[in-house]
Amino acid sequence: MTRFILRWAINAVAIALAVYFVPGIDLGGNLVSLVWLALIFGLVNAILRPLIKLFTFPIIILTLGLFSLVINSFLFWLTSVIGQSFGMGLSIADPIFWNSLLGGLVVSIVSTILSMIFKDTRKKRR
Repeated sequence: MTRFILRWAINAVAIALAVYFVPGIDLGGNLVSLVWLALIFGLVNAILRPLIKLFTFPIIILTLGLFSLVINSFLFWLTSVIGQSFGMGLSIADPIFWNSLLGGLVVSIVSTILSMIFKDTRKKRR
């Protein structure tokens, strides 16, 4: 349970930093909508990312992993679309592809760094 809450908090911080650093991304809500968007982002990544990577595996190999950035930007954009349908105001301005690419890149970098800092030290031993 604590790992879930930690991932949720890391996603919230990563999305907040993406909103702060990328001028084409705006969070039209408050802290509550940021927390809900982090939950939506976590669910989208947990459910769709493995499927998308499975089906685009040859493209990922051909581009030496760079197509993963396109997948990240798509999932970030999808999070904003789902969030807007629930009334959370994460909006991505034109050009949508480039702004979502930069937002996805910021979220990926921040999430990776924070996950390395706050990694779960309780490993199950056999």
